[in-house]
Amino acid sequence: MDIIAKLTQELRIRQSQTEAAVKLLDEGNTVPFIARYRKEMTGSLDDEVLRNLSERLAYLRSLDEQREKVRASITEQEKMTDEISAALDAAETLTEIEDIYRPFRPKRRTRASVAKEKGLEPLALLIYAQDEKTTGVLKIAEQYTNEEKGVASAEDALQGALDIIAETISDDAEGRKRIRYVCMQNGSIRSAGAKDDLGVYGMYADKVEKLNKVPGHRVLAMNRGEKEEFLKISVEFDRNMAMRILASIHVKNNGETGQLVLRAADDAYDRLIFPSIEREIRNELTDKASTDAIKVFAENTRHLLMQPPVRNAVTIGLDPGYRTGCKVAVVDGTGKVLDTGVIYPVPPHNKIAEAKAKIKTFIQKYGVTCIAIGNGTASHETETFTAELLKEMNAKGVSYMVVSEAGASVYSASKLAQQEFPDFDVTQRSAVSIARRLQDPLAELVKIDPKAIGVGQYQHDMPEKQLGEALDGVVEDCVNSVGADLNTASTPLLARIAGINSAIAKNIVAYREENGKFISRAQLKKVPKLGPKAFEQCAGFLRVTDGRNVLDRTAVHPESYDAAEALLKHYSYTDSDVAQGRISGLSERVSTDGTSALAAELGIGEPTLIDIVKELERPARDPRDELPPPMLRTDVMGIEDLKPGMELKGTVRNVIDFGAFVDIGVHQDGLVHVTQISERYIKHPSEVLKVGDIVTVWVLAVDTQKGRISLTMKKPK
Repeated sequence: MDIIAKLTQELRIRQSQTEAAVKLLDEGNTVPFIARYRKEMTGSLDDEVLRNLSERLAYLRSLDEQREKVRASITEQEKMTDEISAALDAAETLTEIEDIYRPFRPKRRTRASVAKEKGLEPLALLIYAQDEKTTGVLKIAEQYTNEEKGVASAEDALQGALDIIAETISDDAEGRKRIRYVCMQNGSIRSAGAKDDLGVYGMYADKVEKLNKVPGHRVLAMNRGEKEEFLKISVEFDRNMAMRILASIHVKNNGETGQLVLRAADDAYDRLIFPSIEREIRNELTDKASTDAIKVFAENTRHLLMQPPVRNAVTIGLDPGYRTGCKVAVVDGTGKVLDTGVIYPVPPHNKIAEAKAKIKTFIQKYGVTCIAIGNGTASHETETFTAELLKEMNAKGVSYMVVSEAGASVYSASKLAQQEFPDFDVTQRSAVSIARRLQDPLAELVKIDPKAIGVGQYQHDMPEKQLGEALDGVVEDCVNSVGADLNTASTPLLARIAGINSAIAKNIVAYREENGKFISRAQLKKVPKLGPKAFEQCAGFLRVTDGRNVLDRTAVHPESYDAAEALLKHYSYTDSDVAQGRISGLSERVSTDGTSALAAELGIGEPTLIDIVKELERPARDPRDELPPPMLRTDVMGIEDLKPGMELKGTVRNVIDFGAFVDIGVHQDGLVHVTQISERYIKHPSEVLKVGDIVTVWVLAVDTQKGRISLTMKKPK
């Protein structure tokens, strides 16, 4: 297989782009580094395309590896033919290669292998040849009877021969390929109840859907229902269609031997082919559903991590609870803990007055402007308490937001949290984490396994390795697109920077603690185990905000410092102009003078020049600042306050295949079904919505007993 040509076609990019990207990846460059600092070579491929290319490259190479293993095995058996070799060359999936290899794969004892041991293969070959002159097969079969070998009669001999033919038919790659294709186009998947009470699987009690149209989220739901023994799942297919395919390949005539081969084909289909194809099709459906779900999960995670920070806000974090109380942490604008405590504003304690007094003191003492409330147990009661307190205080400039606790308990019990806060208990650490999630979601959530963040569907049913790799890639891309302050970044954040692993991240922090703040990027070269390649990959993504060289606070890579300094000199700018943000209008001046000519004069490519100009105009710019800020609240509603037709503002919390969940401030997220998202037809909610979007919705229906809220984004007429 020409992998370069295949990737070029699949990704719809130029061959030169593919070749450059593959070369850079093979040289050990990271995706963020290539996307940001090798644009001239790749034609400005972005990180998403590069990740897809990297994943497909790995798959196609493993496919080629398996192809050659199979070729070597068949050749070693001295059974290789030009036809088999051509079929291997043409195979585009592992399934096709496995089909070709099936007849040559070492088998466990089967009915066919037992029959061959009994010496019945010549009889099978005679029948399968289907010579019209061959008649009286049962009489011929008498010649193969052998009491010692267990062939007691002509009927036994004939059955053994048919077993051999059935396995031959089953092993035929062409027949399997055609049946699998026709089954996928015409077959159905059926779910049936396995218990009287199906609970959440009630809609699958007796459901039939076309295999080529069943949505991925329903495939995953059926799989889970089957795993939990609530459902029985089967693939249904018109057997006659399959038999016509097998007959067209294997039956040569309607004579006696032709009828016997047809009989063997019947047995092959029922006993060997269909059960195998049913498994393969279900695996294929699951793989596709998982891949699609992982994409949704990854996209949701990307948008969650890239939520705009609430900068420089002194914040109270509240970790709600009933019996054990609500843990409180006050953190300053940089996330440093100023104070902690416990309040008991909800049942069974109801010490509301005491709790209000304590929070008032914190707000006034530390100049608190934001309150972050975890969305777990007792969250709604704590939100009501907070809204009442702010109303009583008439606290101007103080607002709150309910934030997701997903993964907070994982972080709070981790070694990292113990190292950060050795004197805090688990719930106190959780309160700190909740406050920091509002201040800087990326910096805080990066400490948690992305699988624990919980913004997808059926994530616990996903292939763990595939999901982990996809989410790790998203986290890496997000962290590197924002960059990190070399003097304040935590070990987990540094470990996500291109070229840096956990060991090097720890070494950076240890060097910082031992030698004081970094004063330049160049100092990174003194960090143990951070070699030239790692420096090349990471340097541009790490900032030194108050270092000696003003370029160290930008995303300009050290390899381009000479060009950047020459550019500044060309337009008579100084380092002070960069530091004070006095370079606005540079892009217009460069454009007027001619980007191409100036890039050539500076000895760099146009994309690099454009990026340098952007960085000099806005040093250390954060892409998250260009997004709408998070929606903070000062009042609270309950689900009982909702009425059909009511217009509300909300924040998208999760985007899934069949819709999106929106936080409208009543503790229970409402569902906007995919059909209610847009006036135009959309295949998937992600075409319109992403996690963190602020949207206007209208209430369609409310079920207070079940806690279900149906919303629409279509304005009522």
